[in-house]
Amino acid sequence: MGRFFNVNGDCRPELHYMTNIQPKLHAIKEMVDRGEYFTINRARQYGKTTTLRALTRFLAEDYLVIRMDFQMMSHANFKSESAFTAAFSGELLDLVTEIPQNILENLVSFTKDTEQPITLPSLFRVLSQWCGQSEKPIVLIIDEVDSAANNQVFMDFLALLRGYYMNRDIKPAFHSVILAGVYDIKNIKLRFEPNEEHKNNSPWNIASDFLIDMSLSAEEIAGMLEDYEHDHHTGMKVEEISGLLYAYTSGYPFLVSRLCKLMDERVEGKTGLTYSAWTKEGFLAAVRILLAESNTLFDSLINKLRNYPELEEILRSLLFTGKEITYVIGVQPVEIALMFGFVKVSKNSVVIANRIFETLLYNFFLATPSMQQEDMYDSLSISIHSMVTVDKSFMRMMGDDILCCF
Repeated sequence: MGRFFNVNGDCRPELHYMTNIQPKLHAIKEMVDRGEYFTINRARQYGKTTTLRALTRFLAEDYLVIRMDFQMMSHANFKSESAFTAAFSGELLDLVTEIPQNILENLVSFTKDTEQPITLPSLFRVLSQWCGQSEKPIVLIIDEVDSAANNQVFMDFLALLRGYYMNRDIKPAFHSVILAGVYDIKNIKLRFEPNEEHKNNSPWNIASDFLIDMSLSAEEIAGMLEDYEHDHHTGMKVEEISGLLYAYTSGYPFLVSRLCKLMDERVEGKTGLTYSAWTKEGFLAAVRILLAESNTLFDSLINKLRNYPELEEILRSLLFTGKEITYVIGVQPVEIALMFGFVKVSKNSVVIANRIFETLLYNFFLATPSMQQEDMYDSLSISIHSMVTVDKSFMRMMGDDILCCF
């Protein structure tokens, strides 16, 4: 079986068509080489896990890399320091094959039931000893930290990471620590219940800014398409299709891959279209399929609207009033919209992240009973429906700045 476009789980170059992420890996390695602690926070399905898996391999020559996934630990593992220490130690034993004997014995002892509670400082003393004995500097990568972010044990874990970072000229510590998830540590308080505000004092103020662009550029998309074209000889105009993909997705990795997957697998066979999939018309047909389907990314975005009501007001304002919102750091609804990928900052203004999301949100809001009762609904919906009566008018509309699909 040949390679294919993947939208489920991490991408692997030997199995999937994907962009060249080597420049991003080099940029992240520079941060690791400097011994920085940082977070990689991006919206769902933005390529974080794919990048971290590739980074683990990329760093292996110079570092001992421990890549953990907090999704592999249960809620019960974060109930107490003893439970967390046992679970964390067990994960280390599973992940690392060569551990110094004295460190190994201590980690094994932490996984066993004892009458005496095991504290996080006990774990960190052993980890510090390991860092001091290791032939290579140790880099700790933790993916999906969101799954651990709503409890005090996690905050205490961060505090100890910070403490050892501040004192690493005295005590050995991890050379670099990378935390990855949707929530930024500074916004971790959004995960807490109202009666748990005492947990909001995040100690992760040692983190360096992570400024590496994780979105895909038109040039990176073109490189992936050229790879595909080499295998399939469709005759596509690579520059045109990569430009369209970027224009409608702003380089959001899931959307790029999903549209490519639809053009590759569904446009010709299941839509009954007579034109080639890898043309502008085929691309627009893929957009129509995408906007009509239920997928994990769209479901996640809609759920966020339900869980964070303040999002609705700001998104409605951007879509229907034309009011410009200037980006100011710390405005919570804006920060939430940025964190979940609904919006981006362009020329110091807050705008919807891409055309696909713009259409998805238009459709969602126009379908709500409250919106249908508003005076502007009839004129807006009639105008839109008249534009999409036939495929030709739909395609003409899709070339405009705003696209809608009903």
